[in-house]
Amino acid sequence: MSNLFNSRAVFAVVGHPNKGKSSIVSTLSQNDSIEVSKRSGTTTQSNGFRVETNRSGYELFDTPGFQRPTKVLAWLKAHATQADQRSQAVADFVKDPECLNQFPDEVELLKPLVDGAAILYVVDGSRPFGIEYETEMEILQWTGQPSMALINPIENENHVEAWSNALAQYFKTVRVFNPMSAEFDKQIELLQAFAHLKPQWSKQLTLVTQDLSNERQEKKNNSALILARLIEDLCFYQQSQKVLNKKQAQNIQPLLSKNYQAWMKAREQKALSELFANYAHYQTNLSIHELNLPPDLFDCEQWYMWGLNKKQLAMVATITGASAGAAADLVVAGSSFMLGAIGGGLLGFSSAWFGADKLVDMKLKGLPLGGYEALCGPIKNRNFPYVVIGRFIYLHAQISQRSHAIRGQMDIASSELQKQINGLEKSNQKTLHQACDNLSKQKIVDNLAETLSLLF
Repeated sequence: MSNLFNSRAVFAVVGHPNKGKSSIVSTLSQNDSIEVSKRSGTTTQSNGFRVETNRSGYELFDTPGFQRPTKVLAWLKAHATQADQRSQAVADFVKDPECLNQFPDEVELLKPLVDGAAILYVVDGSRPFGIEYETEMEILQWTGQPSMALINPIENENHVEAWSNALAQYFKTVRVFNPMSAEFDKQIELLQAFAHLKPQWSKQLTLVTQDLSNERQEKKNNSALILARLIEDLCFYQQSQKVLNKKQAQNIQPLLSKNYQAWMKAREQKALSELFANYAHYQTNLSIHELNLPPDLFDCEQWYMWGLNKKQLAMVATITGASAGAAADLVVAGSSFMLGAIGGGLLGFSSAWFGADKLVDMKLKGLPLGGYEALCGPIKNRNFPYVVIGRFIYLHAQISQRSHAIRGQMDIASSELQKQINGLEKSNQKTLHQACDNLSKQKIVDNLAETLSLLF
């Protein structure tokens, strides 16, 4: 046996076809370019995917599924009469041209194991255990490589207990792991379990988990920076058009307003794309229009379920030292669409993204040398910075925990911005509210990204 992989931790994800092997590789390698399909036999060759961290790394092999395990085991038994010959028999099987012709999937599957990769044997916990799987597990034992079993409950957990009992007969370590729903902490826990498979890999994999945790914090800081740039751009943006007379200025206002809103939407979409890239979701190309949304987000009866209510908005005015009149303005604004945007509108993106035109200042300005200038924006409503923050934080919660094995639409779960704000220390709450108050007045906020990072 060549043991080419002894210098680094390498794992081959193996098992029956269509049990989620590619999904596990995609999730653990944080690589959404790996083909994931419900169609059996999607993977036909063993493909290695490297995970590089700041101080270490490891490699995962996505392999084809077993197709003819009974015949393969018979071949192995015919070429090894005692236990000390078994690993060599597997190596001979992989090298044999006739075996490659007859058993291409098994040859591809066993190649990385012959070279020293550890085994991650994957089964479907929603399907019953069958004796045919014992043949696969026996073949894997012949390799002599350290191994772990992963139970993937693809549809349900109806047969997890039976699988656990069966797998315990062949594997010292058995874990339940759903790659489609495994959040970051679950992935780290599994990597920590990997460290126990081979003693010489323990230090290396410990560094991997530490590096990944540090990278996770960096991604949160990057997310806060993306949000800081977004909120400044949206709060400060203004469009203008110079014209010859007042009538032209009035006529151009609808087009100016349309262009203004289009720019704002495009700017938020750009931030969404940056957020996907920050968490290495390069193949996910969703616009805000395409997200699956709960119905009736703009129903005022549901606003309190999603975000700030009138009382909370009035409290913000008090915290930031606003006048009684300003506090009253906030309460009035609470009965407008903008409060819905803070709550129900966190993800809802429609043609009325900003609600009524009254939320966007439209001005006509006479020029000193003649003519007029039509102006659109900026939005000065005190609620608007919270709208931007709430929408972004809401999306971040989904994207940051999104498995790299998932393709297509995101499943949206409700989130409350006010709960996150309440979780901050009082001094940090005041700093955040003061920052939002200044942004609504188009004032520069120092260390904005640092302030926003408290919400991540």
